Amino acid sequence: MNLHTLIFTNNDCYKAGRRITVKGIMVHSTGANNPNLKRYVGPDDGLLGENIYGNYWNTPRPDGKEICPHAFIGKLKDGSIATYQVLPWDMRGWHCGSGSNGSANNSHIGFEICEDGLTDADYLDKVYKEAVELCAYLCRQYNLNPQADGVIIDHSEGHARGIASNHSDVGNWWPKFGKSMDAFRTDVAAALNSQSQGGDSLDGDNNNAQPDAGEVKIGDIVQFKGGPHYVSSDAAKDNGKPKAGPAKVTNISIGAKHPYHIIHTDGSSNVYGWVDADKISK
Repeated sequence: MNLHTLIFTNNDCYKAGRRITVKGIMVHSTGANNPNLKRYVGPDDGLLGENIYGNYWNTPRPDGKEICPHAFIGKLKDGSIATYQVLPWDMRGWHCGSGSNGSANNSHIGFEICEDGLTDADYLDKVYKEAVELCAYLCRQYNLNPQADGVIIDHSEGHARGIASNHSDVGNWWPKFGKSMDAFRTDVAAALNSQSQGGDSLDGDNNNAQPDAGEVKIGDIVQFKGGPHYVSSDAAKDNGKPKAGPAKVTNISIGAKHPYHIIHTDGSSNVYGWVDADKISK
């Protein structure tokens, strides 16, 4: 998995700051012929490429709508496939609307796969694989059984359960190439089993400087040593240099330049962002 992080701090969903107990994952696809991450994720971090229209979703209400998933999967500017996390995983997203039985926004992480013209089998194979690895990673992190009823569903299945609006994704796309949500859940379970036996969920360059999740976990209170913090886990330019102080780990981006997202817990520091691994201690 090629995981990056660029949190949508300008989106009203992030500003609302509501948290959930993660009980599942909902798979979406964007419904538009544009496989490029830069359409939705921005501003450009050097990997995404410039969106000359500036219509990415890191704005208060994209296209005038209350909308914000937790992640996107699609193409970087070099054509390779990546995942971008845009909300903390346990933050309540705006990704599925609601139905007669409530809303999976209150229980499920939601991610969008950038659609193309729905005719490229190779592209689907690549984003499908990335989605499998993302779901296995999240299942491991939140102790989810990918084959248990209602844990991993797509938007259309959420609608059928009465916990999402009436959308057809990903059933409008995957069956054209012989893929299904049942097969997807089986593939996630197999990937999760492989990870549990020592396989690595990350591929490529992002394996560098992987933080030791056994040492520091989401929710831990750590001591921030002072120094730069960043608006994204791969940012080149810092967003200030707050003083030292205690902070809570709210997210971890394995393999990123600045792998820990922390928030100060008292007035001794105003750290609020992504920091390097050597800037925190338990």
